[in-house]
Amino acid sequence: MRSEQRPIQVLSPRLANQIAAGEVVERPASVLKELIENALDAGATQIDVDCDSGGIGRIRVRDNGRGIAASELPLALSRHATSKIRDLDDLEAVTTLGFRGEALASIASVSRLDLSSAIADQPGARVIVEGRDMEPAVEPVSHPIGTTVDVRDLFFNTPARRKFLKTERTEFNHLDMVLIRQALARFEVGFRLTHQGKVVRQLPIALTSQTQEERVRTLLGRDFMAAALPVEADAVGLSLTGWACQATYNRAQTDCQYVFVNGRIVRDKLISTALRQAYRDVLFHGRHPCYLLYLTLDPAQVDVNVHPTKHEVRFRDSRLIFDFLLKSVGRVLADARPQSPPIEGSQLHWAERPTEPVISQQPFAFSHSARAASVDQLAALMAPPQWPMENAQATDGKDASLDAGGAGAVIPPLGYAIAQLHGVFVLAQNATGLVVVDMHAAHERITYEALKQAMDEQRLVSQPLLIPVTVHVSDREAALVEDADAVFSEFGLQVRRMGPESIRIEQVPAILKHANHADLVKDVLSDLAEVGVSDRIVATRDQLLSTMACHGSVRANRQLTISEMNALLRDIEQTERSGQCNHGRPTWTSMTMVELDRLFLRGR
Repeated sequence: MRSEQRPIQVLSPRLANQIAAGEVVERPASVLKELIENALDAGATQIDVDCDSGGIGRIRVRDNGRGIAASELPLALSRHATSKIRDLDDLEAVTTLGFRGEALASIASVSRLDLSSAIADQPGARVIVEGRDMEPAVEPVSHPIGTTVDVRDLFFNTPARRKFLKTERTEFNHLDMVLIRQALARFEVGFRLTHQGKVVRQLPIALTSQTQEERVRTLLGRDFMAAALPVEADAVGLSLTGWACQATYNRAQTDCQYVFVNGRIVRDKLISTALRQAYRDVLFHGRHPCYLLYLTLDPAQVDVNVHPTKHEVRFRDSRLIFDFLLKSVGRVLADARPQSPPIEGSQLHWAERPTEPVISQQPFAFSHSARAASVDQLAALMAPPQWPMENAQATDGKDASLDAGGAGAVIPPLGYAIAQLHGVFVLAQNATGLVVVDMHAAHERITYEALKQAMDEQRLVSQPLLIPVTVHVSDREAALVEDADAVFSEFGLQVRRMGPESIRIEQVPAILKHANHADLVKDVLSDLAEVGVSDRIVATRDQLLSTMACHGSVRANRQLTISEMNALLRDIEQTERSGQCNHGRPTWTSMTMVELDRLFLRGR
């Protein structure tokens, strides 16, 4: 049935506020987010949050920021009233967390709100509103410099909204997560959270690297910090800091991924895609990486005004951001190799050392200096491994250079091999305990990295298709082909638009000559349409090299000598991303003597 024809009219302020509240205030956690952001924008260095009944009954946020003048308190509760922007230039380079001027008005329309504040050299003042159209009256109040916002009985006048809230415990968990995110964003601010009168979080200001790591350890757990690799990168006006966890520390969900852009937490497809690809060949399938990263750039280069909750952003140069994140985090993961503190030989019991330490510097199978002049020569890299037997000389069970009395002798991070277990695992002894290596997984990573390096140095060589492939796509995808010519050319593809909904593939990378070219191009176009960039061609190439490396690596049940095992250990220590094989499985693990003693109840 047709709806009744009604005249156009301006909404009442109350109805407009409640509609705006539908965007701004989803649950108590939304209220807390807006209030903390206001406090941070006011320059607060201490923020105290008190809540009852999961935030449904009460949320009070007190800060020591600049405060609000008494004459401006009623205006602060009006829609689109803010001190954070003045003109279009301010909007195009937003440097504050809030700027819409809707938060307090929206919150006040669905709650009983008490706003108290004071600025320097002026007495405090207070206004109270109760979810309806009213002219708030300003009254004097004793208050330190800063602001206190007390929100009670959320959604008391909109019961339909209130019944969709979850249990008090669930709502409090959301409140806690909001405070965690803000505490991770601003180390220079102290936070305190109480619930039902009980202190839940007490986070002092953290200005040193040690105290910052302690805050992260408190909020994200000791396991996160133990697996975290520091990230520091700068390029072309971009800065990336924070921590990216090793691939061995991962989650089933994306709940441990934090990215802050100019201090604002975001969930952006471009960023998440770049970081996912940085972990591409070190993470086990179906798992998600963990990271805490801070991206800083010119505010004019990022638009934060693209989503009501400001969780999404848009970058002026998306390709630059994508490449910067991918390479910065990828390099940190690649450089994460086995390490151990140097230990002098005189500190070790050499009688317990392996009987055949290797002194050869020959590679286990493939050297990092491997080169290939053309794609056809990659086959040479897949030849059976040449084991470095001839240089591994043992002297009565000890290498003279590592004699107990030798000055400066150190034990490598993965130590020396002592045995092979069931033709699958290599057992080694290092300075701290036992090392177990999956020899196929480790050799697969070594082979894979050598193949990638060889391909990168000769670049992707193109070859024309004898019979060009015509692909039918949507009109939108066909239009993307014309704009993405540079992207395709960079990776050795030549694709032309032939009609409104058809394209033709004329050249492909030589190493991908047997791939499904139509699906490959469609996937690239899908990436370009979704996030504006694509790394699909390199991913497909790496997948092929991964398969080649898997088939060319040493298999289980191959008996190795001690020298061969030691050569494998040395190559693991030199190879990028050697902690995982190409499929994300661990290549080695270790147990310290303390852990072994605990396992066997020694010393009890």
